[in-house]
Amino acid sequence: MSEDMYPDFPDVEPYNMARSAEEERSHRKRTVARGYQIFAAMRWGMLGDGHVTARDPEKLDHFWVLNYGVTFANATPEDLVLVGPGGRVTDADGNETGAVNTAGYNIHAPLYEARPDVMGAAHTHTQYGTPWSANVEPFRALSQESCGFVFDQAMFDDEEVEVLSIEGGRRIAAALGQNKLVILRNHGVLTVGRTVESAIAAFVTAERVAEVHVKAPNGKPISDEAAKIAAHTMQPDHTSWRAFHWIDRSVG
Repeated sequence: MSEDMYPDFPDVEPYNMARSAEEERSHRKRTVARGYQIFAAMRWGMLGDGHVTARDPEKLDHFWVLNYGVTFANATPEDLVLVGPGGRVTDADGNETGAVNTAGYNIHAPLYEARPDVMGAAHTHTQYGTPWSANVEPFRALSQESCGFVFDQAMFDDEEVEVLSIEGGRRIAAALGQNKLVILRNHGVLTVGRTVESAIAAFVTAERVAEVHVKAPNGKPISDEAAKIAAHTMQPDHTSWRAFHWIDRSVG
């Protein structure tokens, strides 16, 4: 990856391997908190629905998520809790604290277990992603942004919409496979990424794609040949990483 791919962001790197574990943990927590704030700015999660999470850089079977009851708009890194096996919730020092709702654990824990490459995940209920999911149909190449998903998506055709069991989360992880997006039937969309930034931006982009599908359900799709050309630019993880920084600078 060439250094000049990110000229607008000279002080940030998508996969910074030079950071210490503590520095990386702080970075991921800041990004998760910012993800919640971005979701709130878009009027998502007003009912407390959804999660933005990050795998811990040392305790790889643990992930960081917003403490239950904290509003998305008020999220800070200090408001995040660490969730471990069995749903045990602690702070960074291992002291039991806070809480996470059942679906938050049941969805995200199996994802991180199944996908060692995933460092972040995002899901909430949105104006277009949720209604589109009720069609139980994949995204088509109806827009430029759509091309980032048409070859990198999966469908979870299951009626456990509340995901009250860990088995439900494992079925979601199995449906996701090696893709970055899974459409959850009657529920919405969920995205993952090699960075927390890319997972968040992929979700924001997926909502834009869902809007096109809801508003133009009979739109003429781009050909597979043209979609593959666009996907070369739109699909990679680092494209979503870069998009996050545009979103971050654009949202108050």
